[in-house]
Amino acid sequence: MLLPPVVPPVFYAVGLNYKSHIEHALEKGYAAANVPERPEVAYRANNALTGHGSPIVKPTGVEGRFEAEGEVVAVIGRRLRRASYAEAQESIFGWTIGNDVSARTWQHEDRSFWRSKNSDTFKPMGPWIETDVDPLAQTTTMRADGEPRASFPTGAMIFDPYEYIVETTRYITMHPGDVLWMGADGTCQIEPGNVVDIEISGIGVLSNPVHAEEDEEHD
Repeated sequence: MLLPPVVPPVFYAVGLNYKSHIEHALEKGYAAANVPERPEVAYRANNALTGHGSPIVKPTGVEGRFEAEGEVVAVIGRRLRRASYAEAQESIFGWTIGNDVSARTWQHEDRSFWRSKNSDTFKPMGPWIETDVDPLAQTTTMRADGEPRASFPTGAMIFDPYEYIVETTRYITMHPGDVLWMGADGTCQIEPGNVVDIEISGIGVLSNPVHAEEDEEHD
């Protein structure tokens, strides 16, 4: 097992950044899903971070869809305020992989994503930071127990990472070590007993077993 390759001062996240993911969300009853008109970031909690090889723990009480989503993650390498597009490109220290685990029933029941996306272990990240790769030219593949569940061009985003950085830094100063998770195009249903792999070509493979909470309590 590895620790997350960085513990961010601020954990930024992007949602609904691929058109077909928005269509999928609408089909599943998420009425708020729509194509964004401009890049807007959200936040996640550091307590949810865990590393490569560490278990994703499904909490007692989670019912319905329990899903993984593979995301490319930008790691910021310099202080940024009112960055230009070129400055945003130059600001990236490197790239890693994130697994955005979500409890969908909680996501629809709660007024915010406080437990559906921020419960402990819901944000595996790793296995390392790759500093020499063009993430927008890669492919993201999600597997459960070695079986491919979804695959998509990583760069087929509505807004790319640099556009998000430009928009964010108009109002918020970004700092070295901040991370920006870029959303996914597809989901992967997971259950205790599975091993979920997120592979992004040119970066690596993030792999995590899935445990039930009661299993953790008796370890």
